[in-house]
Amino acid sequence: MKQIILGTAGHIDHGKTSLIKAVTGTNTDRLKEEQQRGITIELGFASLDLPGGQHLGIVDVPGHEKFVKNMVAGASGIDLVAMVIAADEGVMPQTREHMEICNLLGVKHGLVVLTKTDLVDEEWLELVQEDISSFVEGTFLEDKPVVPVSSATGEGISEFVNILDDMSAMIPTRSSTGLFRLPVDRVFTMKGFGTVITGTLISGRVRVGDTIMIYPSCITSKVRGLQVHNQSVNEAEAGMRTAINFQGLEKTAVTRGEVLSNPDALIPSYMLDMSLHFLPSNKKAIKNRTRVRFHAGTSEVLGNLILIDREELEPGETLVAQLRLDTPVAVVKDDKFVIRSYSPVRTIGGGHIINPIPPKHKRFRPEVIEGLQQLVDSPPEEIIAYHIDHSGYKGVSFSELKIMTNLPEKQLDKTLQELLSKRTVIRTDKEKQICIHHNSFEKLKKEIHNYLDGYHKTNPLKVGMSKEELKSKFPAVVGPKLLNLMLNQMIKDKEIVPEEDIIRLSTHEVSLGVDQADVKEKILEAYVKGGLTPPYFKELGKTLSLDAVRAKDVLMILVGEGKIIKAKEDLYFHTDAINELKTKVTDFFLAHEEMTTPDFKTIASVSRKYLIPLLEYFDSKNITIRVGDVRKLRSR
Repeated sequence: MKQIILGTAGHIDHGKTSLIKAVTGTNTDRLKEEQQRGITIELGFASLDLPGGQHLGIVDVPGHEKFVKNMVAGASGIDLVAMVIAADEGVMPQTREHMEICNLLGVKHGLVVLTKTDLVDEEWLELVQEDISSFVEGTFLEDKPVVPVSSATGEGISEFVNILDDMSAMIPTRSSTGLFRLPVDRVFTMKGFGTVITGTLISGRVRVGDTIMIYPSCITSKVRGLQVHNQSVNEAEAGMRTAINFQGLEKTAVTRGEVLSNPDALIPSYMLDMSLHFLPSNKKAIKNRTRVRFHAGTSEVLGNLILIDREELEPGETLVAQLRLDTPVAVVKDDKFVIRSYSPVRTIGGGHIINPIPPKHKRFRPEVIEGLQQLVDSPPEEIIAYHIDHSGYKGVSFSELKIMTNLPEKQLDKTLQELLSKRTVIRTDKEKQICIHHNSFEKLKKEIHNYLDGYHKTNPLKVGMSKEELKSKFPAVVGPKLLNLMLNQMIKDKEIVPEEDIIRLSTHEVSLGVDQADVKEKILEAYVKGGLTPPYFKELGKTLSLDAVRAKDVLMILVGEGKIIKAKEDLYFHTDAINELKTKVTDFFLAHEEMTTPDFKTIASVSRKYLIPLLEYFDSKNITIRVGDVRKLRSR
């Protein structure tokens, strides 16, 4: 059965609630205050099974100007609107504001219901209908049916239901494959059940037993039960008025305006990029940083409107802008919104979200303005590439792209794969599915090259820069995965050469002067002579009267050339001495399963000063392995 949501709209006391009661038998004014005052304050709900098999969920909204924010909350999930106009009064201020809100929220289907026809004569009725024709011109209700009814006498009610049936049959069914989202419009407790949340399920589906998250508070809870129009169900889909009973959730933990979705699917943000239409009905321009009320879904949040490319926005103009909010909201790309003035409160504009999680923009930057304009109507491939490019080294995850593009998961994955195959973007983290743009990748490569080049010029006698030092040159967003990916690519392209934990440009060669060559020979001779009992390097420097910094640089050249081996800090051996000892140790294991420390001392003929560092060196190079108090050959 197709699920359609009908919403009412119109001025106060034009008979919206009476119309719904006449059609469904349900009085949607459930509050005692509403019944006493005879006006709708909160959203009301009813349902109707149409003759053609469609199931109609009905949201009755307040008409009073003080409760327009409740009207906006009710209008956010509707498929079809009944614009209610009383025949005895005609088009009134709230009729116009409700029409503007429906237009801004992108409502496409609807009809006009001319109520209270029993109170006027035919001549007056014709004048009101002419007024309505002029009123709906250029709106989504132009050329739509105008149905005269009387809720008091029942006249026209059956015709109204039949037209609803015809229109509902033409409205496409909402897809239930997208991201589950339900803006909260009511929270209450029921004895024996606990906390119940209601709302219109605007996308995706939810099942009993699912774990959901409440945004922006990010509280999680499990679905204990579901109802659709007072009927218990195991699953609810997009387009349904849904009541969800939660397990162990306090009523005070949830408020209207929050959104239910899957855990970690949405990202609350204090900033939004938007395409904003400033209504022609506004009497004056709006200035940069004007305080406004932002309505999306069922939420109302205060914030400042930032005009990116101008100081004032004139009535009737449309532009890209950024909204900076007092409290965060969780929305996705293309979500519709309404902007109302701070005081006095009235609807002044609206539009759609172009980036739900943007950075803070600087004004009057051509690249920012052009980029935001590009997001308004570019194809998915360009939007994805834009977001990844502007994320720099941080990159963008697949889950972020889902809300930044609002694409179905399969389409997003396909488009992303195409960009990856073209090398427009590069995946830097398979687990988190993070990608960076080719431009950022090339920029990082250039920066690494420049750092190494500068290091070589400053330290001509050093083989290269340590990985740790190179890593310290970059901000935290250049994580180890990205840096390693880049280094491996540069090694593959033969741009750099790794030597243990040292990195150098492939073009870099250490060139010694005559005096430096002399130092090199002296150091090498000392280590050849020292064998397995060489002096510690600090002692050697003093003995040979060498400059400490220059001598250490020359020593590291010998290490880089493989002629000297570092056993531990300040203790080095000639490679031939270590290799000879390695051969003796290996020969020992041909006749023995294990080697004790005294055994090794006998083989090496060294004091404890060298014994322990040499044992630990062989362990570190995976020649031996320590098992308790003995060593074994790691690989026989």
